[in-house]
Amino acid sequence: MKKTSVVLAGLLLASTLGAKEFVSIGTGGMTGTYYPIGGAICRLVNKDPNIKCSVQSTGGSVYNVNNVLRKELTFGFVQSDVVYDKYNGKGKFENMGDNKLRSVVSIYPELLAFVVSKESGIKDVGDLVGKKYNVGNPGSGNEVTTLAVFAAKGFDVAKLGYRGVLTVQECPHALKDKKIDGYSFMVGHPTANITDAANSLPIDILNIEGADIDKMIAEYPYFAKGVIPKGSYEGVDHDVNSVGVKAVLVADQSVSDTAVKAVVKSILDNFEEYKTLHPALKAVTKESLVEGLSAPLHPAAEAVFKEAGILK
Repeated sequence: MKKTSVVLAGLLLASTLGAKEFVSIGTGGMTGTYYPIGGAICRLVNKDPNIKCSVQSTGGSVYNVNNVLRKELTFGFVQSDVVYDKYNGKGKFENMGDNKLRSVVSIYPELLAFVVSKESGIKDVGDLVGKKYNVGNPGSGNEVTTLAVFAAKGFDVAKLGYRGVLTVQECPHALKDKKIDGYSFMVGHPTANITDAANSLPIDILNIEGADIDKMIAEYPYFAKGVIPKGSYEGVDHDVNSVGVKAVLVADQSVSDTAVKAVVKSILDNFEEYKTLHPALKAVTKESLVEGLSAPLHPAAEAVFKEAGILK
């Protein structure tokens, strides 16, 4: 009996020592940028024998932030403007703020692309009157940011001939089939989604600029100007002036220090490899990993950044 007890205790100890912590990362559509970068981060995290990371394709920023706080996801990719609104109970989250939201790492800059077919004749936001335009699926950062730009431009969304609510992965085919004249995508560039659209039919990407946009940026400081370089997509032979935010990996404050440290260290310890995993990461620096955060850092992430000398 004694020998059996010792054996059982040994098996239990071995099982405990070998136990892995399972974590999930909510991303976006499979043809976007969140999904492949989320998968790349998971591959780096899985070098840690104590962590098992999996990636999930989701509806995007709003879905991710809500499900991180519901603890259905461990981590989620969320636009910094959506992070700000959720933490502070603003905008779409009026009276629904949650100060348990924590930033983990800033991933890369995202710029809003108003992708239109050249055949549509759309040259600026004002030309969208009567057009079939996909603003974004409900609960996506695409919808939130597009509506913010519409408001800045004084454009009433009700003036659209058709307000699309397709997911971005559905949009290139819908554009090709003339079910829509254009769609919005807040994303790191270049992205396979817009490349697919450009390879299917002649497209253009609208400039988002002007005094009204400057005023919007002054009011909402998490927005910043940026440029989608010419040649990023077939047929777009001009630099596109746009506005953007940061893609931020977030978590609930209750997520374990072990899981958060594993994610941050996997990026820092494999940083040169990390930058090669997707074109949107090419210009990322270690310092930029803590820029554009609109919710407090998770204490475990802050500790890793301090240890690395990135934060003081």
